[in-house]
Amino acid sequence: MALNIVLVEPEIPHNTGSIARTCALTGTVLHLVRPLGFSINDRHLKRAGLDYWPLVQLKYYDSLQEVFDNNPDGDFYFATTKAEKNYAQFSYRDNSFFVFGKETKGLPESLVRDNIETAIRIPMKKNIARSLNLSNSANIIIYEALRQLDFPELK
Repeated sequence: MALNIVLVEPEIPHNTGSIARTCALTGTVLHLVRPLGFSINDRHLKRAGLDYWPLVQLKYYDSLQEVFDNNPDGDFYFATTKAEKNYAQFSYRDNSFFVFGKETKGLPESLVRDNIETAIRIPMKKNIARSLNLSNSANIIIYEALRQLDFPELK
């Protein structure tokens, strides 16, 4: 059983560290798409992930296309505030990939447009120019997928 979080060009080490911690505790694979906005040795990144880093299944890529090419059987979902459907309207299964864009820009509009049927959003108040923190968003979505799968291998 494997769920996957894909961070495309993450910029803030605290967010990636926090997501890594969630991945370690849930058995979720973390995929990082370069360029990263920080060094993997960044002290803030390490601090946010605490001593969980050795428990994280971590994979690096040079492009999002490389993620797709290396995981042809994956079900990909694209997290964006521009999606029509919310994350709870989907049925997730083993080998689902949840793709998140960089903190300042999100995912490219063309990627969202080309994948609108699997674009997912977290409901929020209207007319607010901001969105939830990246690590909070990743946690909400991964735990919904885990709930649907009856929390496999989790106590």
